[in-house]
Amino acid sequence: MQILIYSYNYHPEPIGIAPLMTELAEGLVKQGHEVRVITGMPNYPQREIYQGYQGKWYVTEKINGVTIQRSYLRIKSKPNLLDRLLLELSFIVTSLPQALRGKRPDVILLTIPPLLVTLPAALLGKLYNCPIVLNVQDILPEAAVRVGLMTNKRMIRFCELLEKFAYRNAQTISVIADGFLENLVNKGISAKKIICIPNWVNVNFIYPLAKEHNPWKMTHQLDGKFVVMYSGNIALTQGLETVVAAAAKLGHIPEITFVIAGEAIALRRLQQYCLSCGADNVLLLPLQPREQLPQMLAAADVGLIVQKRNVISFNMPSKIPLLLASGRPIVGSVPATGTAAKAIQESGGGVVVEPESPDALADAILELYDHPQRREHLGKQGRQFAVENYACEQAIAKYEELFMDAIAKRTSNVDNVLKLNSPESIIDIQ
Repeated sequence: MQILIYSYNYHPEPIGIAPLMTELAEGLVKQGHEVRVITGMPNYPQREIYQGYQGKWYVTEKINGVTIQRSYLRIKSKPNLLDRLLLELSFIVTSLPQALRGKRPDVILLTIPPLLVTLPAALLGKLYNCPIVLNVQDILPEAAVRVGLMTNKRMIRFCELLEKFAYRNAQTISVIADGFLENLVNKGISAKKIICIPNWVNVNFIYPLAKEHNPWKMTHQLDGKFVVMYSGNIALTQGLETVVAAAAKLGHIPEITFVIAGEAIALRRLQQYCLSCGADNVLLLPLQPREQLPQMLAAADVGLIVQKRNVISFNMPSKIPLLLASGRPIVGSVPATGTAAKAIQESGGGVVVEPESPDALADAILELYDHPQRREHLGKQGRQFAVENYACEQAIAKYEELFMDAIAKRTSNVDNVLKLNSPESIIDIQ
């Protein structure tokens, strides 16, 4: 197949959808398909164009068999709502010419957010007469409204219309959690149009490593410490203040250290909160290079998943498969009825506590601190679940089957239309 992936984020960006789309694209190439990726200049999470890509309108690369076509983005380091809109518009305008430079695709995989990218993808689908598979990573604008990022009623209404257009225009919709499926069905989307393919992890890259003699742990002077770790995106949906407050409550136990790795802007805000709470047992680190991720996760005794109480069926942390694959128990400070809670509980690899409750989070961490056998049991169960349910190879096979099915359905529909419009069919009808 000729596969076109339209994804705002891609390698070398280290977190979020970028590593996932990179693994998917390269995995499809290994299966013998030709893959072309339309993406922006790498900028996340620093929100600054990476060195080597600055000042350029277009860059085309070939990495591990994947053709990557990058285009200019209008980036602001501290974006407001208008800046975010202009960023999306810049990607639409500059990415379309790139998408037209290449072989005709048999299928287009479009990842959202951002929502506005559905417009050029829809145009390409019409031009090339090929199916669009929509991959929904976050349900917008619902997520933005719930966390207070979007309050303008006209903007919300516009985004809701764009959301409906995206679902209607796609031949198939892939979602990353059952809660997403229920959300879309409640919005009138046919369940037959939706397939659930969870986000994945390379279980050969992320796997249980020994805590002892861990180079990453020694580098950050964490030997002999009970490490509670949060690593990844720090956004409005998380509320990392809960973690800092829980750390302050456990400050009387010198062995327990909290590690939070994230983007610099968010860390500066958390640093002030640490000072105000007296949480001197929190180590704040910038996002680590991806090649250090296995050692970093292995340095943890407990991994954290944190969400605010109103984050239920429109967000699914991609770090859950990573933590499970690393063989470390999870403490999820997440809504009990949400998609994250369901994933953690089904895996058997962690415990779920009340969100935005420092007391509940501190109690759960303390319980695992006191019971090493329980930590080991949860970690083993989580690793087994990740291998059986989140392995990258399984996801690639599912997407490969999904693409083939989408192409077959599109071809069948076109053939039916041609038959209906043939002279013989017109005579029969008359």
